[in-house]
Amino acid sequence: MPGETWERLREAAVEAMGHAYAPYSDYSVGVAGLTDDGRVVVGCNVENASYGLTLCAECAMVSNLHLGGGGKLTHVYCVNASGEPIMPCGRCRQLLWEHGSPATELMTDEGVLTMAQVLPKSWGFE
Repeated sequence: MPGETWERLREAAVEAMGHAYAPYSDYSVGVAGLTDDGRVVVGCNVENASYGLTLCAECAMVSNLHLGGGGKLTHVYCVNASGEPIMPCGRCRQLLWEHGSPATELMTDEGVLTMAQVLPKSWGFE
């Protein structure tokens, strides 16, 4: 994928991160994903006083994916409050695999990795 598309996703993720609700951890997260039909979907984290009920940014993005017509994620970029790429938690890696594919590309602090690389031997349809 061309660098300008990754930059477009990073910018969308940073914008989404600006809407995060993180009063307990002060750790805002934004995410943007490219779909197989070319749409960009976004999400941000929303914390809860009952910390286990916190909604990760990736969960919000997948919800927006389905609200916008569904499809599959092909590329994903998650950022922290500094706009740096971060690795999704294990739950969200499974979510991205299921709503993408083993070949879905994820920007990480180590560069671009596929979901098969960041979540080997996952559960799913593939």
